[in-house]
Amino acid sequence: MKTLPLLLCVLALGACSGKPPEPQAKPADVATPFDALKADEQRARDVQKVVDKQAEEQRKQIEAQ
Repeated sequence: MKTLPLLLCVLALGACSGKPPEPQAKPADVATPFDALKADEQRARDVQKVVDKQAEEQRKQIEAQ
C-alpha cells in the first residue's frame, strides 16, 4: 500500500519531465514620452536631407550656367 503513492509520484514526475518548456511571452514595448520626440527629430532630419539635396542640385545648376 505504501508503494502505490510512491509509484504514482514517480510516474507523474516522469510524465512531466519530457515536455519542452513553454515559450515565455516577450514583454510588450512600453511607450515613453520620448518616443514622440524621437520621431519628430527623425522627421526633421529627413526634411533637412531633402532640403540639402535640393540646395546642392540648385548650386550645380547655377555653376553649370
